[in-house]
Amino acid sequence: MTATVVYKGDLRCECTHLQSGTVIETDAPTDNRGKGERFSPTDTLCVSLATCMITTMGIRAADMKLDLSGTKIDITKHMLSDPRRIGKIEISLQLPATVTEEKDRFLLQKIGDNCPVMKSLHPDLLVVAEYHWA
Repeated sequence: MTATVVYKGDLRCECTHLQSGTVIETDAPTDNRGKGERFSPTDTLCVSLATCMITTMGIRAADMKLDLSGTKIDITKHMLSDPRRIGKIEISLQLPATVTEEKDRFLLQKIGDNCPVMKSLHPDLLVVAEYHWA
């Protein structure tokens, strides 16, 4: 088992990662009867995508003796209705100047674009990823 989720009421969940004991909470967003005091479930999907992208890139970068520390990622989620779902995720990665070779940048971007979470998303979900190298 990977995690447990306990519904706390008032549209809030408490999620526990079993291996580490780390706890995160989610809330329904304010536009869907929630308090918006925590990440929403759809927010966590977007964050999962961004962290998977940089994590897989970081694994390969380490093998290449490159360091992606300090990378900042901005995420914008666009919701659709009927049915209510995420329609588009915009991800903007601000990557460090430590990677100077164009071939290395291309390889790392390809890895980010093919991370496990990206490959798990429905093909109707539009993902726009922009890579900005300092």
